[in-house]
Amino acid sequence: MHALIQLHTRLFAALEEAVAPWLIPTAARLIFAGTLLVYYWNSGLTKLSGGPFSLELGAYIQILPRQFEAAGYDPSGLGPLAAPIVLFGTWAEFLLPALIVLGMFTRLAALGMIGFVAVQTWVDIVGHGVGGADLGAWFDNDASSLIADQRAYWVFLLAVIVLRGAGPVSVDAMLGRQVSASRTPASQPR
Repeated sequence: MHALIQLHTRLFAALEEAVAPWLIPTAARLIFAGTLLVYYWNSGLTKLSGGPFSLELGAYIQILPRQFEAAGYDPSGLGPLAAPIVLFGTWAEFLLPALIVLGMFTRLAALGMIGFVAVQTWVDIVGHGVGGADLGAWFDNDASSLIADQRAYWVFLLAVIVLRGAGPVSVDAMLGRQVSASRTPASQPR
């Protein structure tokens, strides 16, 4: 039994050292691209009309539902911060996922996405009244709830990226190699 435990430990320690540093962050970014990139980009597209600074009325309904209703569905009744909040929130749906997929400022972008998911969840629950089966609960024998189950996976995936970085196939890694090379003294000819 002792030999089996040692074999197990050596095998998985070797895998952890050789494979995990590049596979885990690269796979996390690939899974993010395959599952959430288009979701967020499509969501962002529903909020724009004709250009990057032109918001649809639906953008206010999606991001500030109670405030927009209280203002009689008139954006001018929301106050001076409403338009920038909605515009920056919309841009975040394009920019943060793109940065993660490219692997550029990846940890910061993933941290920003975690914050975005938290705000999105709050708006869904408080602003849009999501509850019941859609809200769900952990340990309830139903893995299909939109909030408790799906968003936990999203945040876990993003936390992996925050903790592990972008991996070797990324703009971050390329820039890191360039910075490292620029700090290494060039060999002097003799």
